[in-house]
Amino acid sequence: MRRRATARQRKIAAVIAAGTLALFASLYLAQRRGFDVGTLFGQCGMMQRTGLPCPTCWMTRSVLAFARGDLIAAYSMQPAAAFLCTLLVIGAFFAFLTSVFGVYFSALDRLVAEIRIRHIALGLLVILAAGWAVTLARALAARI
Repeated sequence: MRRRATARQRKIAAVIAAGTLALFASLYLAQRRGFDVGTLFGQCGMMQRTGLPCPTCWMTRSVLAFARGDLIAAYSMQPAAAFLCTLLVIGAFFAFLTSVFGVYFSALDRLVAEIRIRHIALGLLVILAAGWAVTLARALAARI
């Protein structure tokens, strides 16, 4: 027997889906209007001092490319940021299905029951380290 999502679950899913859509839509529209979101953060201090990228270098540009729909550029600039954006979009898609159609994914129960905050933190650190390794290798190769 299939279980349907409760009204509360559907509302939470709607907020997640709408929030993700609003995030990427606002970034897309800001770029279309000529607003450079990257100027809000300034240049990386580690890059200024050492000439090498920090773990989050190019993340803003990668997210902006992702919001424009330029996935190849997003993954080539900073793979960690593009991968996290991809996970966010996948999550928003499932949230959309839950909120609109009431589809309940029972696999999420098992996932939520087994996963801990430390697992999420470790996963994010691994993704961030892998993305940094790529950008660092690219920067070092450019020096040669």
